[in-house]
Amino acid sequence: MSVTQAGTNSLGKPPDQDEVTAEVCQASDLHEGQMMEAEVGGQRVLLVRSGGEFSAVGNLCTHYGAPLSKGALLGSRVRCPWHGACFNIKTGDIEEYPGLDSLPCHKVTIENNKVFVSVSKKSLKLVKRVKPMGRRVAEVNHTVLLIGGGPASLLCAETLRQENYGGRIVMVTREDLPPYDRTKLSKVLNVDRSSILLRQREFLEQHDIEVWTQKQVESVDTERGAVTLSDGSELRYDQLLIATGCRPRPIKCPGADLRGVRVLQTPDDAMSIHQACEGRKAVIVGSSFIGMEVASYLWDKAASVAVVGSSEFPYQRSLGSEIGRATMQMLGEKKVAFHMRDGVAEIRGENGQVREVVLRSGTVLPADVVVVGIGVIPNTDFLKGGAVELDSRQSVIVDKFMRTTVPNVFCAGDVTAFPLSLRRNQRVSIGHWQLAQAQGRIAALNMLNHQVELDSVPFFWTVLLGKSLRYTGYGEGYTDVVLKGKIEEMKFLAFYIKDEEVVAVASLNYDPAVSQVAERMAAGKVITKAQAESDDLSWLTLP
Repeated sequence: MSVTQAGTNSLGKPPDQDEVTAEVCQASDLHEGQMMEAEVGGQRVLLVRSGGEFSAVGNLCTHYGAPLSKGALLGSRVRCPWHGACFNIKTGDIEEYPGLDSLPCHKVTIENNKVFVSVSKKSLKLVKRVKPMGRRVAEVNHTVLLIGGGPASLLCAETLRQENYGGRIVMVTREDLPPYDRTKLSKVLNVDRSSILLRQREFLEQHDIEVWTQKQVESVDTERGAVTLSDGSELRYDQLLIATGCRPRPIKCPGADLRGVRVLQTPDDAMSIHQACEGRKAVIVGSSFIGMEVASYLWDKAASVAVVGSSEFPYQRSLGSEIGRATMQMLGEKKVAFHMRDGVAEIRGENGQVREVVLRSGTVLPADVVVVGIGVIPNTDFLKGGAVELDSRQSVIVDKFMRTTVPNVFCAGDVTAFPLSLRRNQRVSIGHWQLAQAQGRIAALNMLNHQVELDSVPFFWTVLLGKSLRYTGYGEGYTDVVLKGKIEEMKFLAFYIKDEEVVAVASLNYDPAVSQVAERMAAGKVITKAQAESDDLSWLTLP
């Protein structure tokens, strides 16, 4: 590799003083559909050959910095190997989530079979790029109201400004922070509040996105286009986004109101659980993703950790028995005790403070803290009896455009029941961070009458003892699991089968398999049970 900054460059032309140019490879080194990492002026660049053309963008995913060269390339976009974010290889624009920002884009030149990449000196230290965003225009008398301060509302607001919406944007949240990364709370309980903000307040102010914290919408009058807030004030709107998410389901048993019984929803909840559990006895009720992540975090901080689950193994319904058994073994080796096929009959205390948990089996667990993670309830109480239609779970029913049954009222995020294109438009409710962001964007585009449908492939991850388990698709109702690798060695790939097709896949230490499958699903390619069972996995193009 050669780098030229002065004199004549490697192309025999006067150099652009604002760029650093490097020869990164021979054109024949990179074949169609291949990508590689290169370094130009200290910047990590992803070089791609697709559609007969070379292109170069930043190589680090703007979400958590994963190397995109290790991800999945299909056509004009690359998918992050860690959490599934997708970027256009020509423009660098983010096209699927999680994450907020796009990649820097670089110039590629071919001369005498040599490939040169030029990086602007201004962007040498930049690993992400914010799409251009407009601001409010004084003459525009139009208001979009966003109820909820999560990722769906933030993506809706940013997309509106990116599309040059000039009206007023107001986000109302009952929390005391602007939108933050909630996915970190159960993985790192003692997280610093300021470190998890998705955008700084100055950024939101710069783009005229009003955020009203510690306020709650009590009712919606869709005929008048107005909401009533908890302080009695009223706010009018022209278009409305409902993105209120869900709240933890409380445990119902004697002693549920004792001090020390906690749920995890906010940064303050996370920090208080961390502080209360240090050196003390913790009981976690619920063996799905939140409960297992909390157990994984606490094993070396609490005096003891016990997990109570209703199924035979953790994650049994979503990931199957074998993976559930393996994760239980992982934590069991860290002295986490499991009490499965059981439940809480009573929580006993002393002077109002938790002291022990009595299980239905009769087992008594000593406890200073009880962390409850037994599911969620949609935050739609303020909509009951109104015009916005809810399903039997009290989720808001939307179409592919994120429109509710009321004109100019949209909904996005965990609170929705939406048609999943991956499953022939079956109406589902899925609480994934990535989907909330995608739905927020789709809602914004359709507020502006762009008629864009939601077609995202669900993608999520969980972390146990520093190991990330990734999942894509929608496995509800799967009838068979095809396993590759060895679960006991903590390296495996699991295909979930329904009607002879792969409907979901999970993996541990098998990157970028899940991203490869997600891209195939996004392209509408069917993966058969026979393909999953075959010893030949070359169709996954794993490294």
